[in-house]
Amino acid sequence: MLERYIRAIAGTFILISLLLAIYVNINWLWFTAFIGVNLLQSSLTRWCLMEDILVKFGVKKSKSCSS
Repeated sequence: MLERYIRAIAGTFILISLLLAIYVNINWLWFTAFIGVNLLQSSLTRWCLMEDILVKFGVKKSKSCSS
């Protein structure tokens, strides 16, 4: 369940930042890059800030997740 939330949030942030880059200011692409860097970092270190935030809000980790 937690992984689904993380993917949904990341995807939503990327789409919103792309729309903002098109319609507001091209500098919103820096936010898209920030999200990408965080996804890459979390794949390498197995640590994700969004995961920590969601757990504090009460989202349960899947049984198959290992910390």
